[in-house]
Amino acid sequence: MLAIFKREMRAYFTDPLGYVFLAVFLFVCNLNFYLSNLTNFQSDFSPIFLNMILFLTLLIPLMTMRLWSDEKKQKTDQLLLTAPVSTTSVVLGKFSAAMALFLIGLAFTVVYPILVNAKGVLDVGKTVGNYVGIILVAAAYISISLFVSSLTKSQIVSAICSILALALFVGMDLLVNFSTSPILNTIFVFLSLVTRYRNIFIGVLPLSDIFYFISVTGIFLFLTSRVIEKQRWS
Repeated sequence: MLAIFKREMRAYFTDPLGYVFLAVFLFVCNLNFYLSNLTNFQSDFSPIFLNMILFLTLLIPLMTMRLWSDEKKQKTDQLLLTAPVSTTSVVLGKFSAAMALFLIGLAFTVVYPILVNAKGVLDVGKTVGNYVGIILVAAAYISISLFVSSLTKSQIVSAICSILALALFVGMDLLVNFSTSPILNTIFVFLSLVTRYRNIFIGVLPLSDIFYFISVTGIFLFLTSRVIEKQRWS
């Protein structure tokens, strides 16, 4: 797993993709912070995290699209599949590298609460809750996108399908407006990522919502392992 992690991290920073992700991520975050907080003198910067949920549906698929699709295109997946490591270790290594890249970008935003605390009153509980929440959201996003990437050789197809899949999870609660079935509405609300994030947004960390994000991440990592394992023996 560690070898795969190092390999993927090296690939991110020998290829423009890692730098592009960090540059775009920080540009959007800084712009949000400037417009929402600095210009309006607001001490609450938690809306930045809600916006982050939206633009990460575009950024994370672009960051993860190459993780499996490129391996298949370059035929290097055969080397991984025949290496003396478990499929789970390979999947977790790639997942950990993508999470590490995201966390590097997120670490730069720690300056926001520092500035807010220097000029106003910082809600520590809400701040911690939002940071924990966005990490859980990113983990779920990456696991879903990694699964989609394992299904195709095309990076473009991987990115587009991942964006659509993430948009479905984000907009699940909006489907309630188009459904007249109480059962379907309950399912939509239960699966909605935004609905699950609302409690975290205000600084509460319900175990049920944390379990939801961990479960989504675990399920899609498991599915990715099954897809790769099937390819290994086919």
